[in-house]
Amino acid sequence: MPKLRRDAVRLMYRGWSARKVGRHLGFHHTAILKWMKNAKQFGDRFIPTRSSRPKHHPKELGEEVVKKIVEKRLAHHRYAEALYQELRNEGIVVSLSSVKRTLDRRFLLKKKSLWKRYHPHQERPKPLQPGDLVQLDTIHLMVDKKKRIYVFVAIDVYSRWVYAKAYERMSSAIALHFVREAQRHASFHFKMLQSDHGPEFGMWFVAQIKKSHRYTRIGKPNDNAHIERFNRTVQEECLDKIPTNVKAINCALKKYLRYYNYERLHFGINFLTPMQVVPSY
Repeated sequence: MPKLRRDAVRLMYRGWSARKVGRHLGFHHTAILKWMKNAKQFGDRFIPTRSSRPKHHPKELGEEVVKKIVEKRLAHHRYAEALYQELRNEGIVVSLSSVKRTLDRRFLLKKKSLWKRYHPHQERPKPLQPGDLVQLDTIHLMVDKKKRIYVFVAIDVYSRWVYAKAYERMSSAIALHFVREAQRHASFHFKMLQSDHGPEFGMWFVAQIKKSHRYTRIGKPNDNAHIERFNRTVQEECLDKIPTNVKAINCALKKYLRYYNYERLHFGINFLTPMQVVPSY
């Protein structure tokens, strides 16, 4: 269409009348006259298609109401339902959907990521024996501004038995290898695994692990409380005292895990060691 308008305008420049150009191209002569008017603004090389959408809706909110909604949002960061009720209390008639649309147009809404996938909720099992619930997580150690070392960690909630290993990279394949290696070192069977929504514990990992798996609830860090506490412990008692090198970390972890699982007393299991709890089951 922009090229067709250009040709019509150029025919007009050659002396053709609007009616003659309209008959030649199959358009009404009033459309040809509008194209001539637009050519004065855009030139005769390219006349773009102008949207027929109205610039204003006849029932749109007034500027004062829109300003009121934005000011209330920026002042206290309240959600749309609260803003809607505050406006009603002040006698301002506006619908809840209008409040939400206004916030959306001003980019004041926190929307869910388009790349987040839905994970069906799975009830958290009660850890009544070793392996009922094994939590997974990854510790990120900064080597420099661009390089990291990743320490994968697994902890059994019932016995507090722990396994950890450092890697130079992080991926679902490495997470799968780590869990299988942890299972070989454990003297009990992993029945259910629990992890956060990190990329290393994605859908491919869940499909390949062939074990029951559940994700922690978003915004609920207490779901992974046991492993988060161990992450702090292992960093303070082991990782912070050695150089950030994979071989050095794995060598130190091997010694530390033996101490943690066989010698270190834990208040949560009545001052026993994890391996004193595991053999009974």
